[in-house]
Amino acid sequence: MRPEHHEETGGDGLLVPMAWMYSEYIADEVLVTGDLMEPTTLEYRAGRDALALTIFLSDGAVADELPVARVDELRLLTAYGAAWRRWVCARLEALQRPTAPAGCPDPDLALAQATWRWLEETEMLAADLDSIGPPPWEQADDEEGETQVWTPAWRLGLPLGHLAVHLY
Repeated sequence: MRPEHHEETGGDGLLVPMAWMYSEYIADEVLVTGDLMEPTTLEYRAGRDALALTIFLSDGAVADELPVARVDELRLLTAYGAAWRRWVCARLEALQRPTAPAGCPDPDLALAQATWRWLEETEMLAADLDSIGPPPWEQADDEEGETQVWTPAWRLGLPLGHLAVHLY
């Protein structure tokens, strides 16, 4: 679904990032179907962007409904955070290698890279799940309550996307 490139003279036409936009559309549909988060929240955006990036980097979106095999693939790809991050970095690096003629940047790749930068650089406040200890009725009285940490947006978005794929 990548835009076609024609070697014609005088055709400085706009390249439309159809593959990226379709990946975002599919990710949005999966998240809306799961009804896990309000679409106006940053957490929703993080989930949509993580899922769209996964769809785009796993050879793009497919037409019509997501087939069962593709849903299973998305479920596996989004299952583990550290492995997903390495996979995204490797796929983006592989796509950055020049395959198009000079001066003709891939608009899909540019949007995918911008999305990855947002997911990496934006920090969101989250509950520190590592600090969860014994049940509340067993905790000492001097505990202040829930511990929170700042984390990259993809660390919140990826589990949200993963759960939405399960519910799809």
